Amino acid sequence: MVILRLNRSATQCCWSPKEDKFAVSSGAACLSICYFEQDNNWWVSKHIKKEFNSTLLCVDWHPNNVLIASGGTDMTVRVHSGFIKTIDSRESVAGGTAFGKKLPFAQFLHEFQMTSWILCIRWSPSGNKLAWTCQNSSLHVLDCATTDHRLHSTNFTLLPIRDIVWLNEDTIIGGGYDCNIVLFTNQNGNWKFAKTLDNKKETKTTGGGVNARKMFETKSSMGTETSEDQVLPTKHQNCISVLKRLDANTLSTTGLDGNLVLWDLKKLAQDEQFSF
Repeated sequence: MVILRLNRSATQCCWSPKEDKFAVSSGAACLSICYFEQDNNWWVSKHIKKEFNSTLLCVDWHPNNVLIASGGTDMTVRVHSGFIKTIDSRESVAGGTAFGKKLPFAQFLHEFQMTSWILCIRWSPSGNKLAWTCQNSSLHVLDCATTDHRLHSTNFTLLPIRDIVWLNEDTIIGGGYDCNIVLFTNQNGNWKFAKTLDNKKETKTTGGGVNARKMFETKSSMGTETSEDQVLPTKHQNCISVLKRLDANTLSTTGLDGNLVLWDLKKLAQDEQFSF
């Protein structure tokens, strides 16, 4: 058991890359950084809260196990240091980062003001880019390999994206309120919405008996009287909330419809003609 010392609900939990710390965002307008304290033989939590003004909705660790990015309902993305003396070594940040060299715990490093809530935030595999999505149906990618901090933004016509996964440094897959997974690509330095990927082929409708059974199953499990005509042409029938890269060729999505879907990335890339 870890006592988070929060007086509001936790919104997201994220393990560090080395799995020796985890961060919890919350409605208490603070980040709890938790780690195991060897001397006392228990898990403890330390708070980062000075700069936050409202609920934090998302958090993610940099691959170096020290930097941590977060965003929430105050419409601001912030980068802090999650350095813990008893856990992290100076060698891990000996060369410095694009956000500075002095990285004591809770050090505020940078912020980016948006015009809408931050729903999801993710570092790229190399840690040289940071991407986040907003409630106003937009994707933002920060080039943080250098201190220039160039920000590339793109708006799209779909409903907001709740979660994203980096396939490589130039390809992102996201999912959200449209119940579909979508592809974003980097084209000559500009990030663009490419296409939706769950493009179901049309099939012939079955007999009335099967439709009646489907209606009964939907009514009993979801409390609705959805007919076959009201079924979405996608695998998910409600908002996609979480995306995870399980291995090199497998992506998983879970949604508010209670479904977990596994996607074969190699087959998906072949069918939709993109590379990863």
